[in-house]
Amino acid sequence: MAKQNVAEQFVDILVRAGVRRLYGVVGDSLNPVVDAVRRNAAIDWIHVRHEETAAFAAGAEAQLTGSLAACAGSCGPGNLHLINGLYDAHRSMAPVLALASHIPSSEIGLGYFQETHPDRLFQECSHYCELISSPKQMPRLLQSAIQHAVGRSGVSVVALPGDIAGEPAPDKAPQSALVTSRPTVRPGDAEIDRLVEMIDAAGKVTLFCGSGTAGAHAEVMRFAERIKSPVGHALRGKEFIQYDNRFDVGMSGLLGYGAAYEATHECDLLILLGTDFPYNAFLPDDVRIAQVDVRPEVLGRRSRLDLAVWGDVRETLRCVIPRVREKTSRRFLDKMLKKHADALEGVVKAYTRKVDKHVPIHPEYVAAVLDEVAADDAVFTVDTGMCNVWAARYITPNGRRRIIGSFSHGSMANALPMAIGAQFTDRRRQVVAMSGDGGFAMLMGDFLTLVQYGLPVKVVLFNNSSLGMVELEMLVAGLPSYGTANTNPDFAAVARACGAHGVRVEKPKQLAGALKEAFRHKGPALVDVVTDPNALSIPPRISAEMVTGFALSASKIVLDGGVGRMLQMARSNLRNVPRP
Repeated sequence: MAKQNVAEQFVDILVRAGVRRLYGVVGDSLNPVVDAVRRNAAIDWIHVRHEETAAFAAGAEAQLTGSLAACAGSCGPGNLHLINGLYDAHRSMAPVLALASHIPSSEIGLGYFQETHPDRLFQECSHYCELISSPKQMPRLLQSAIQHAVGRSGVSVVALPGDIAGEPAPDKAPQSALVTSRPTVRPGDAEIDRLVEMIDAAGKVTLFCGSGTAGAHAEVMRFAERIKSPVGHALRGKEFIQYDNRFDVGMSGLLGYGAAYEATHECDLLILLGTDFPYNAFLPDDVRIAQVDVRPEVLGRRSRLDLAVWGDVRETLRCVIPRVREKTSRRFLDKMLKKHADALEGVVKAYTRKVDKHVPIHPEYVAAVLDEVAADDAVFTVDTGMCNVWAARYITPNGRRRIIGSFSHGSMANALPMAIGAQFTDRRRQVVAMSGDGGFAMLMGDFLTLVQYGLPVKVVLFNNSSLGMVELEMLVAGLPSYGTANTNPDFAAVARACGAHGVRVEKPKQLAGALKEAFRHKGPALVDVVTDPNALSIPPRISAEMVTGFALSASKIVLDGGVGRMLQMARSNLRNVPRP
């Protein structure tokens, strides 16, 4: 039996860790690894057009599956392209292993062609970043990288010179057990006791939930029922906590709506559950705050805390619920539910007026129709910018749908690459990329990846020929919009030229039929919807704080134009409010 080389051993370890795909672009320093993948039936090489796409795709796969995903870039410029997608994966807590292949080991530090130092470059966007300088080092180093990525939920980067990848492995490495899943973390008894005391002492409690509530929906609902608490959420918490939620008061933040802001500021005790919500201007500074998170490093970094609880949300609530005293008064909860419904009523009026006849098409209308015709278990990947707004306000979560975006890193062009990774996890599941024309054009080359692999991703393109969110930022800051206009082709014609299904929609009455036709199509499809570039409005008062960062609560209604089915949900919840 032929002796393994380092690349073959590397690939075998990835397979044992559960990796089934390696996204990347081939290059000379990567050749030994790519060839090892070619000869291993348990893993596939996914050839993308840009390494940034590779990293975004791996990050999306990891977020959907909860398992390790992997990407690769060749030496120098190749692996440099990974960095933006790796930042996003790391900040999204997606377990991703990135292979940054390197120049010949004997030339490192001598200014060789394409030389960079990946072991330094990726430090900030990874939990682990090391250079393999010897074949004997590889198995243990790769194992450590995998365990960092999985155990700490983020990125690990391994730099591997091409010449070392092709060398014989010294001996078959012992098959050490690999960490492939995370444990649950229970807080200490003292923290649980203190949290129970604070809840029992508070008359009005609000829960504010983030992505750390994934898998804890039932516990959060039982907890809210027991303490009669309104439940708000951040954008990344929306898909996990908003559905089947009788206590919902909406979302806080720059894209917020409803009464979440009021609920977090008018309570006696605010409990932050699994959220590293970045906009501290939206958090109160005059109420008591407790924070529960599995990551101790985020506790208290956004707001002053009265209690920090280190533990995952589900296990913490399972400890707290039986011990906390049940509250009898619904006065605060019912007040916030009423405020929430009233707030949504006011915003919806702007959206409902002749929107199905407006040309160019209102983007809100596109999102609302998409929400109605998309599958109940669809995966939506969402471009940063105005598409974030439409997804936050119109895509209805139900416990089966997933909504993935660059919600922490805020990168352009993420929707299409993320859709690639999402679709590879399950070709039968509907995957919809909600793309802006600016983001789509930035990495448009990877539409060819959909065609090459026959991935049935549906791209719904919100085409307003501008960088809409940037334009809004300029207007709110009192600046004329400049450098935001896009001169676009007929994207549907481009899609057809690539060999995909493509249709252009310019009138509202064409929209539902075009979307349904695209969803019926078995391969990749693009629906190019020409939307109104003026579908933005500025609040009647522009404050200095808004100019410098949308800091006041009024900024949560900067973007006018409705909230889709959320009003219906709020009205439904009001049925539980006792009438005088």
